[in-house]
Amino acid sequence: MIKIGIVGASGWASVSHLPALAGLAEFQVTAVATTNQASADRVAAAFDVPLAFGDAGALIAHRDVDLVVVSVRAPRHAKVIRAALEAGKHVLSEWPLTVDPAEADELASAASAARVANAVVLQGYHSPDARFVADLVAGGRIGRLESAIMVASGGSLGGAAIAPELAWGADPAGGTSVLTIMAGHFLATLERMVGSLVEVAARLPRLYDRVEVAGTGQTIANGVPNQVLLHGTLDGGATASVAVHGAGGAPDGFFVKLVGSEGALTVTPARPGSYLHWTDWDIHVGAERVDVPETYRTVPFHPADGPAANIAALYRDLARAIGEGRDPHPGFRTAARHHRLIAAIERAAQTGVKKEIA
Repeated sequence: MIKIGIVGASGWASVSHLPALAGLAEFQVTAVATTNQASADRVAAAFDVPLAFGDAGALIAHRDVDLVVVSVRAPRHAKVIRAALEAGKHVLSEWPLTVDPAEADELASAASAARVANAVVLQGYHSPDARFVADLVAGGRIGRLESAIMVASGGSLGGAAIAPELAWGADPAGGTSVLTIMAGHFLATLERMVGSLVEVAARLPRLYDRVEVAGTGQTIANGVPNQVLLHGTLDGGATASVAVHGAGGAPDGFFVKLVGSEGALTVTPARPGSYLHWTDWDIHVGAERVDVPETYRTVPFHPADGPAANIAALYRDLARAIGEGRDPHPGFRTAARHHRLIAAIERAAQTGVKKEIA
């Protein structure tokens, strides 16, 4: 059994990682850490975790932690990751891996040198729906892929208003925007289905210099984009067109259309109010609805249960990777390449010139 310590357990992890791990026999959550002891104690009591720390270093050093989960704000990821690697612990980091592409490469190299398992939470890679669509495309169900189109809501980021708990994301230094978080996850899921983008042209409209902090009557300066628009080329030669629009509330859906030489495949949400990389999909090839075979579902969760399902699938792959002595996927190398994609989108938008993804 793999013993897990979660750094940053009181926020996102409490509605995703901790519920996901509760259903997996391969893991035991032995420790949690937050920024203060009182909140750590509350999380530990709520999820029956034996150890609680107000300091990440104490959790990382503890002998009953084999795998460190990093679920703090993005600017703090690198410090916690480096400490875990120096302690010889396996590491799973939330996306984004860090806030700087060069640092992402450094972390990937450090993880390889440490010879520990390393993974990043781009859970769309483990969506049963995305994996099934990838197999349909690779198997020639729509012939040769010619184009991929995606339109998706970036709510609750990118709108004219922002929730108070996310207000820090209006500062580019926070690493949390409609580009880095929402488009980051959506593009990873799209690439899981159709292959990697190799070049992009982009626009990143910033429609609001100031945004409202919802429910407060106050506004704050906004330095991040409100929309993501890109056109690109995939490694197989097909084109890709992506639009991610901001919204101040819950997401209002998504649409994916894959056009091939012998037909088209469309994807829409099976239920409203969720994200492409969380939920299950309605999949049609032409007019025919196609259901995802149960063999694609690897965990005792369903995407209707929320974000825990695909995160649980990622954890299960991580456990197998550790047992088999192989690299988990997606790992830090994949995350570093994804950071380079985001950076290429930013450069393309700044210069008006298409950019290759290294």
